Amino acid sequence: MADLTHFFDAELGERPLMAILRGLPPDRTVELAERAWDAGFGAVEVPVQSAASLDALRATVDAGRRRGRPVGAGTVLSPEHVTRAAAAGAAFTVSPGTDPAVAAASATAGLAHLPGVATATDVQRAVGLGLRWLKAFPASLLGPGWFGAMHGPFPQVRFVATGGMDAGNAAGYLAAGAAAVAVGSALEDLAAVDRLAALA
Repeated sequence: MADLTHFFDAELGERPLMAILRGLPPDRTVELAERAWDAGFGAVEVPVQSAASLDALRATVDAGRRRGRPVGAGTVLSPEHVTRAAAAGAAFTVSPGTDPAVAAASATAGLAHLPGVATATDVQRAVGLGLRWLKAFPASLLGPGWFGAMHGPFPQVRFVATGGMDAGNAAGYLAAGAAAVAVGSALEDLAAVDRLAALA
């Protein structure tokens, strides 16, 4: 199963920041996505947990098309979620855990997939599915040392630190070995966005 690795290499390899825009109305989601793109974020994720969130995803996908920026769907928990995300125009999917059915459905739909991992077993399972970019979640509880420990047995994997990331700790996680960090509420604070932009 291909993970469309080239997608994340291109979007996060040089711009190691992802924005997570959860539970906001479409207009506010688009506004914060624009702020993230202006700040140099490599990717924008809109979690899809309700019909309203699908509306926000569609609006953000449209805004991204105008700027040539792809938008992904987050909290994708089933193949049905993958189908809805693809119909809304998502370019990639993100899950809190590793589900082979979701990974397969994403690949079939032509969407890059970022599964969540928290243990060596999770990482090994995801690597066995052919995936190389993985979401370390919840990163704030795993701690910076987790990344160095995982790079020993899995040097080919690139981790996106997710969960509890902000302008105060993002640089530390990147220095510890995360390939990228994903932030959410920090985008509401312009000063924090400026600090994060310095990492992009």
